[in-house]
Amino acid sequence: MAMTGAAFAAVPLYRLFCQVTGFDGTVKKAEKAPDTILDETVLIRFDTNVRGLPMVFKAEQISQRVRIGETGMAYFDVTNTSDHPIHATAAYNVVPERAGPYFQKLQCFCFEGQVIQPGATMKFPVQYFVAPEIATDREANGVREITLSYTFYPTKGFEEAPNAAAPTGAAG
Repeated sequence: MAMTGAAFAAVPLYRLFCQVTGFDGTVKKAEKAPDTILDETVLIRFDTNVRGLPMVFKAEQISQRVRIGETGMAYFDVTNTSDHPIHATAAYNVVPERAGPYFQKLQCFCFEGQVIQPGATMKFPVQYFVAPEIATDREANGVREITLSYTFYPTKGFEEAPNAAAPTGAAG
């Protein structure tokens, strides 16, 4: 029993460590969008995964092309296919890892836990940008494709805050 609890605790603790340190391609929350937008573009690919939950999770778009410094907006849909509420949180990372410090989010459902009601479909926005400083980083300036990956994990015991998104209907 203690090992099961430790396993569930490990995911949020690792996520917190990565988000605080930027380790493993993890993104930090940005306070504001950059003032500079460059001519170079980056293709952002979206990857979605679910671990141990009866839900369907997908990006509304496979990819987006944005200029470096430009704010992009992507939408993700999550459907609870069970007959009980799901308490979940999304861990995220960026590949290649060297792009992680430059991929920044202004708004994301991954910043707090979510509760998805039985049969409900939620639409979650993510507002992001690739910081212009990537162009002066010797290791990262050639990056022209970035994959943003999310994995939803079950959570229990987080303080329930209002969802960042409203239900978009029932799954059928």
